[in-house]
Amino acid sequence: MQTSRTSNLKTPETWRSCKFSSQSGQPPVCRSSTQPPLTQPLPGIPPPVYASLKDEHHTTQVTTLSNGLRVASENRFGQFCTIGVVIDSGSRYEVAYPSGISHFLEKLAFNSTTEFADKDKILYELEKHGGICDCQSSRDTFVYAASANIHGLDAVTRVLGEVVLRPQIAISELEGTRTAINFELETLSMRPEQETILTDMIHAAAYRQNTLGLPKICPSENLSKIDQSVLFTYLKHHYTPERMVVAGVGVDHDTFVESVSKYFLDQKPIWEQDSGLVIPTPGLAIDKSLAQYTVYAGPSGLPELAHLVVGLEGFPHQDPDFVPVCVLNMMMGGGGSFSAGGPGKGMYTRLYTNVLNRYHWMYSATAYNHAYMDTGLFCIHASCPPTHVSEMVDVVVKELVAMAGMIGEEELNRAKTQLQSMLLMNLEARPVVFEDIGRQVLATGHRKRPTKVKKDDIVRVAKKMLRSPPSVAARGGINKLQSWENIQAGLLHHEGKIPGNRGRLSLFRRRLTFCSDGSLVTWCDSAPPVGDGFALICRRCGRTLLAGSQRGAHCIHQGVEPVRHVRMEQLFQHRAQSTTFGSYVKLSSSLEGETTLIQIGMIPSITPLRST
Repeated sequence: MQTSRTSNLKTPETWRSCKFSSQSGQPPVCRSSTQPPLTQPLPGIPPPVYASLKDEHHTTQVTTLSNGLRVASENRFGQFCTIGVVIDSGSRYEVAYPSGISHFLEKLAFNSTTEFADKDKILYELEKHGGICDCQSSRDTFVYAASANIHGLDAVTRVLGEVVLRPQIAISELEGTRTAINFELETLSMRPEQETILTDMIHAAAYRQNTLGLPKICPSENLSKIDQSVLFTYLKHHYTPERMVVAGVGVDHDTFVESVSKYFLDQKPIWEQDSGLVIPTPGLAIDKSLAQYTVYAGPSGLPELAHLVVGLEGFPHQDPDFVPVCVLNMMMGGGGSFSAGGPGKGMYTRLYTNVLNRYHWMYSATAYNHAYMDTGLFCIHASCPPTHVSEMVDVVVKELVAMAGMIGEEELNRAKTQLQSMLLMNLEARPVVFEDIGRQVLATGHRKRPTKVKKDDIVRVAKKMLRSPPSVAARGGINKLQSWENIQAGLLHHEGKIPGNRGRLSLFRRRLTFCSDGSLVTWCDSAPPVGDGFALICRRCGRTLLAGSQRGAHCIHQGVEPVRHVRMEQLFQHRAQSTTFGSYVKLSSSLEGETTLIQIGMIPSITPLRST
């Protein structure tokens, strides 16, 4: 053993046969050596693979197997790969089943299969190759994915084949999933974030009782209805080869196709091996109906804030106008009021600058673009205290109408740059590239790059969306919510004005009411209406409010407080005692005793009246 270890070492005699540069002025040349020269590659070492930015090195290859299954891949530099299965399945196809099947399948993923006794065995197999796994479902797509070292490609493909086509769905696993979903349903309504529930609600409003309008979250009444036979029946009809794409990133395409053929083609699904798992349903067919955009306003629930979502019919992700809508969504932007720092913090989107930075009572305002194979849904989600629901509707409607108005070149370029940077940064991650390949190949059979967008494209798609009837979903204290007819009329108006609301949100109109020290006073329907010739007096603190309003108001210092009112003659008797105070508006009185807000300026502080 010692002899073999030292046999390749040079002896003193061997080194003496070498001529060094100090002796001849030339590079050293070893006349006797058992090692290959450095000008030749080492035997048994695979050729190196170098990273490249050339387009030909990032092409997506697609192969269709004999059973109709598509295999798509793109090679990437690195020692790790991401592979998975993207399936044309989701809650939109559950019209003939109890709603919530996709919710169950997502929780049951990567559990026991024909070859793996339980989840621990699957995780142990993945961990041998440094792998992780995940499963996600949407309304029209189901994704199983795993990332691991490239040397574990065959083993990870085997795991995916077992999880997708040969799950056991044991009774104990089903009961655990039922308990987990029940707990999730109980906590959903208690969370301050309402996006999950509101997303289900706006889809139910936009596609009432069809396809995308079916609930993604399992209804509580269906927890006991979904059992093993129902799940296997669904899997048999929807987990078929022609509805699947097996995609990979960072893999050799031919090697990947060979592994997929072994575990997805040669080995049969469990429901074909045991027909007793499936409920006999001779007339059952896959729902291939197109999404029907409908209109329905669905208020429900009682969270602390009032939430509103107004949606318009958008564009499918295969439509040529899909990219302009994505740019428009970036231009609208939005978020929560806690980060509404404005341009100084780099927040230039419209919902930040026009809404969150302008109206202190807006809690959040965010634009969303949901795109599917045959339709889309563009919407704005906003929330505020229940006392400002009516004003919130005005703001949302005006911002939707303004999408079809003037667009600045700088604003457009900023939105396009943000979208480009987001896409490029996301595509640095293999899982994102995998999902992009899988979804595009599933929908079109190939993968394409985004197109250029101009200003006219944004205006055109915005006008087209505004011609569709709105879908409205609201949740919380929504007693003051505008009617659907008024919201639709506001969207059709060129300035977004809702009937009966003549601009009371403008700082230059008389319908705003201010306290005498310059603080803005919010609206309150519980207070008595005040006509021209009357002034408003806070019942608790005695401060004088501006007159001429057709609605009541409350003093911002004391919370919601009904006010009493006095005649303008009495108010003007105290004008001599007024002093300039505050910096909001200028007060001007006409001969008839009517008070009007004129411009930004100073508001007089009037001595409070003691009696009416």
